[in-house]
Amino acid sequence: MPAGAADPSSNGRAPYEGERSVGQLFAAATADLSSLVHDEIALAKAEIKSDIKRGAAGSIFFVVAGVIGLAGIPMASIAIAFFFHWLGVPLGWSFAISFFLHVVLAALVGFVAVRTFKKMSRPERTIEGVQKTAEVLKNARPRPATQEEIDRGLGRIP
Repeated sequence: MPAGAADPSSNGRAPYEGERSVGQLFAAATADLSSLVHDEIALAKAEIKSDIKRGAAGSIFFVVAGVIGLAGIPMASIAIAFFFHWLGVPLGWSFAISFFLHVVLAALVGFVAVRTFKKMSRPERTIEGVQKTAEVLKNARPRPATQEEIDRGLGRIP
């Protein structure tokens, strides 16, 4: 093509000074999308971090309830049963009262654990942000590639 001749595939206008090329626009869009994804991940981490702490605290309460309910029953039940028997309660009823007290204690600790878990919440801001991003990306319509762009991508044109 002679110098100064217009490219036949172009629309005939010369680019304005400061106008960005398609490659530059694509690079900027890719960088913006990457930044958006990184920001969404950072927001999710921040929201979930507090819930992980609450979950760990609730798990500790469940472990304590399990230890009290399982490992403490034999020794404490026998000691309490003999204490009630010493007070004059028949031995069978003494063991029943001892067992009931341990069940009530385990239920109390379990109740505290459930309340701790109920304080956990979903990462609402992250979910909302991801939904908005998905909506924007659904509505984005790329333009079809020109034959020159296809040829250049395939290496037919340098």
